[in-house]
Amino acid sequence: MLLRHALGSVLRRIRTEQGTTLRQLSETSRVSIPYLSEIERGRKEASSEILAALCRVLGVPEGELLLLVAAEYASTAPPVAAPVQVLSLVPERERVETRTSVAEYPDAAPAAPVAPAAPAALLLVA
Repeated sequence: MLLRHALGSVLRRIRTEQGTTLRQLSETSRVSIPYLSEIERGRKEASSEILAALCRVLGVPEGELLLLVAAEYASTAPPVAAPVQVLSLVPERERVETRTSVAEYPDAAPAAPVAPAAPAALLLVA
């Protein structure tokens, strides 16, 4: 849900609970009926000036309107995904360290170049 949908839903609910028609709200707020309808349906974003006018006419403090919109938005927002965990398929006691340079083997030098070692463990992202 977009924030403008939550805002429109809350404005419509407040207006209808007060028994105010779109025409009445339009006349007292000086906002056109089509524009009010678009705001209530979540198709238009209302400016802060228009929201202030609507709040004044509806008798709702702007801060209260924003709290109601936040609650509406939170109640319809999809759940947040759980944090991603990295899991190893190889138990820790079986993991093998790999050394990649001759300096790590002071007693032996390879007769020929050595290919890099394959990873010792696979990681899954769940």
